[in-house]
Amino acid sequence: MKNLQPSFRALRVLHATTHLFKQNGFYIGIDQIIEEAKIPKATFYNYFQSKEKFIEMCLQFQKDLLKEKVRGVIETSKYSTLTHKLRQIYLLHADLKSAYYLLFKAIFEIKKLYPNAYQIALRYRRWLKNEIFCLLMETKKTVSYSETEIFVFMIDGAILGLLSSDEERERDALLEYFLKRV
Repeated sequence: MKNLQPSFRALRVLHATTHLFKQNGFYIGIDQIIEEAKIPKATFYNYFQSKEKFIEMCLQFQKDLLKEKVRGVIETSKYSTLTHKLRQIYLLHADLKSAYYLLFKAIFEIKKLYPNAYQIALRYRRWLKNEIFCLLMETKKTVSYSETEIFVFMIDGAILGLLSSDEERERDALLEYFLKRV
């Protein structure tokens, strides 16, 4: 793991424990992580060196996965209109099972404790805003960056709404209003 290129086994550990962070936050201990991953503590430290490095790699993995999916939506002809592309990007993010949920959670939980990992989440949000802005610029005559920010805030609001209730209908109502205005 010296060069941050994870081995297959390390990726398996990341995958096996991601749901722990989603369910319990980033405050879980190494013992719980190694129990879930079914690896010895020495193996964990051999792969990741520290919990901070582990969290960084976990968030980087989620970020890369999400970037690939967003690029796929933007570049594919399957979603031919701006509305379809925005809806799909929204649905990729506004879900408690999505890769974005962990990045979203990190913004609130790890700023002071793991600043490098926190920056990974912030960089993803900046990248997403820029991608949305470019997408809007391709099809709209006039566009402001605030529309992009509103879109990302809608995603965040949808996640918060899902945390307080399981109503997906409510989650999508604001999206429909936004898409009519775009």
